[in-house]
Amino acid sequence: MKLLAVLALVAAAASPFVFRAAAQGEGLLPFAVGSAPAGCDVGVGEWVYDEAARPMYEEEACPYIQPHLTCQAHGRPDKSYQHWRWQPRGCDLPSFNATVMLEMLRGKRMLFVGDSLNREQYVSLLCLLHRAVPEGARSFETVDALSIFRAKNYDATIEFYWAPLLAESNSDDGAEHALDDRVIRGAPMDRHSRFWKGADVLVFNSYLWWITGSKIQILRGADNDLSKAMVEMEPEDAYRLVLHQVVRWLDANMDPTKSRVFFVTASPTHTNSQLWGEEMEGGNCYGQKEPITDASYRGSTSRAMQRVTGEVLGAGSARVPVGVVNVTQMSEYRRDAHTQVYRELWAPPTPEQLADPRSYADCTHWCLPGVPDAWNELLYWKLFFPAAGDQAL
Repeated sequence: MKLLAVLALVAAAASPFVFRAAAQGEGLLPFAVGSAPAGCDVGVGEWVYDEAARPMYEEEACPYIQPHLTCQAHGRPDKSYQHWRWQPRGCDLPSFNATVMLEMLRGKRMLFVGDSLNREQYVSLLCLLHRAVPEGARSFETVDALSIFRAKNYDATIEFYWAPLLAESNSDDGAEHALDDRVIRGAPMDRHSRFWKGADVLVFNSYLWWITGSKIQILRGADNDLSKAMVEMEPEDAYRLVLHQVVRWLDANMDPTKSRVFFVTASPTHTNSQLWGEEMEGGNCYGQKEPITDASYRGSTSRAMQRVTGEVLGAGSARVPVGVVNVTQMSEYRRDAHTQVYRELWAPPTPEQLADPRSYADCTHWCLPGVPDAWNELLYWKLFFPAAGDQAL
């Protein structure tokens, strides 16, 4: 009966074409209740200003947003960044429905694994869902690297596990991880992956921490003896090594008939305004109030790292396919939506920084509500309404 109720909700939220596939039940993936219209690529589109429908929640109403993401609380003078809605070209996204998502996750465990951008997407999802769970029926806790949101009336958990490089590394501490030199363990992945077992929906990301400009040091073996010879690799090669390890772990531990796996692509930065046509040197995201409108803009996201992602996850030989949530290009346009200087700081800005706010603007992380909410709309689409070929790049 609950499944029928969920399908009724979906039918009300989605187009008849999308729902028709669910009614016919033609080879649906786990969690899918329909399919996307043919030819619909949700990663290709434009940002539409929509004060009526965005934001989908208020900053002050979501208790899970960390202080370094609460831009309004820290004095950002405008709210325009909250009102942009992603519109795929030639197709419509089903409206995000918190009740549908929670019903589909009833008795399940959803786990995000990755870095601070993945944690932002996780927090965004909690903000989108928590109002559909009565206050007395929800809880949230963080223990070391693992954060757990419980929707007790749905017997569901939505979790985040900090592993910015996916493999075990010297950046694994949840608080003290700002290290210049990256050291990762080549194998095994047990320290992290033991927390991943039993997840019904896995959402990975890993990009930002590989972009250091330096080689990555690979520690061989299972102990912590740093006196052993370490191998240095170019970031792309080390990234490929780790992604292959993740794929092997998925093949050995996930059941593709019962679970789904997703990889969220790179979240871009906006640290050089000359890339989008400004003449002044030293400009970045600070003071930006509108998205980039040039559809050909590609930003500074590493093409080499993107190729590695495609090579490994799009190989087609894995037993457990990985669905890709491509947020890179849509986010490249959003120079306006970063936290800039409107966030909790680790230390007060110096007089020199105050004289030039660009010098301490955060052009990596995003204000919430904001861009990560659109990432979750894409995840919602791909989880419940996958298109043909959605489980590979």
